[in-house]
Amino acid sequence: MNDPIIGRAIQGATPTRRGIIRAAGGLAGILATGRAPAFAQAQPQKMIVAHVNPVPETGAVAMDWFAKAITERSKGELPTEFQGGTLLNKEIDIINGVKSGNIAMGTPAGAAATLFPEMGAFLVSYLISSYGQAYKILNGQVGDRLDKLFQEKYGVKVIYYFDYGFRHFWNNKRPIETPKDLRGLKFRVQPSKVFADCVNGLGAVAVPLGWAEVMTAAQQGVIDGADLPVANMVPLKAYEVSKYFSLTYHNYGATLVAMNLGMWNALRPEQQKMMLDTGREAQGVVRKITEDVDSLASAKTLLDPRGMTVNAPDLGPFKKIAQEKIWPGFQKQYGALWDEIVAAA
Repeated sequence: MNDPIIGRAIQGATPTRRGIIRAAGGLAGILATGRAPAFAQAQPQKMIVAHVNPVPETGAVAMDWFAKAITERSKGELPTEFQGGTLLNKEIDIINGVKSGNIAMGTPAGAAATLFPEMGAFLVSYLISSYGQAYKILNGQVGDRLDKLFQEKYGVKVIYYFDYGFRHFWNNKRPIETPKDLRGLKFRVQPSKVFADCVNGLGAVAVPLGWAEVMTAAQQGVIDGADLPVANMVPLKAYEVSKYFSLTYHNYGATLVAMNLGMWNALRPEQQKMMLDTGREAQGVVRKITEDVDSLASAKTLLDPRGMTVNAPDLGPFKKIAQEKIWPGFQKQYGALWDEIVAAA
């Protein structure tokens, strides 16, 4: 989660967090004053793609690939570097940095609905029923309209949408076989109303926490568990603080990689096209990683050797509760967007 690094920071010095953020303001200043953009000068300045997590977290793998591809394809005009979990460890700090121009690109990761509330519709339990449905929406007219809205409202350009796949509950108390098994269990959720309402609506107790606090909270008993896609259970080491993993598919983790709008507008048209084309490829990278392991067989292969018990409950009773208790309020809130999501099913 970082910034276009200027001066000594680019030349290999070991920068402090404050120094890097201060240096990064140089590129934002160049753009604001109308001088030639950094990448058009004799010595191109490095752009940072920032994320709260390092490789091998799934989003991080794709962003690291993206940064390297942009550097190579631009033939050095747009040197780009991925930074994961190194300088900023809160999603809100990263997105605020992108908005202000202190960071070139970054992702809200799992906090997309917190920082871009319009993304909350994708998180409503069981509204998204398949990857195909989600991809059709995000790569189509709905995704384009959200991109335009984010430019106007937040000052950021969507480089590509990606996802963390379908989330499943993990905990250290019991397997989740029926909705009744959720009762009384305290699950960490992103600090967003839609996350909390969905988990509470299904019968558990939502505890809003940033990801940086999750492992400690689980160790101390503040929470009984949380939710993650299969693909990130091992990279984020959730198996170290949990015993049970239940494939509940209770929401779909749509998110995005955003770029400061001023920096985007300073790119030449062919550079913009290259950025978006490469972003679409990076989207494919993370989607393949996520989909390839989102099954009972893959989950067991990954988690059984790490001491976890994996199960796949009948989803019918969970969906019924969601439709009766969760959907009505959000259907009214999201209106036309809700209808478009349903129509794409």
